[in-house]
Amino acid sequence: MIRLGSLAGYPFEGPRVLGGWQPPARGAVFAILYLADPEGRPYDYAVIDVDHADDLQQARLPFRHPRSACWERRAGDKWNLHIATYEPPGGTTAHRAQIVKELLAVYKPGCAPEQYDQAWDDDWIGSYDAPTTAPLTTSKDRPEGT
Repeated sequence: MIRLGSLAGYPFEGPRVLGGWQPPARGAVFAILYLADPEGRPYDYAVIDVDHADDLQQARLPFRHPRSACWERRAGDKWNLHIATYEPPGGTTAHRAQIVKELLAVYKPGCAPEQYDQAWDDDWIGSYDAPTTAPLTTSKDRPEGT
């Protein structure tokens, strides 16, 4: 299991090597990852794409997906590609799409066709203070070269 999202809120299954992975006939959010430094840190994955499907078998995974060429370029080799999936409990298409937008804003993956800014203005709902609203202690920025 790998946790992705703001404050690592979503428990994704995987990562698994994309080559040879058999997609289930279920709706899910999926993240395409690669090992940024396979010789160094063995669990240092970089997120290069995020999407969702109502049926993962119909998403043309693993390598017939429209963005798979970008994935291979970013990873350097198709065998360095990994997939992680998340099936939100009771998740509808709209719920999965919202999760994808959040993950795109957090990770800014290079192969995603859409990018979102994780912006917040206090006047949207008003500002407030609570014990859980302290600033983040880790950077949300992607390391250079990923």
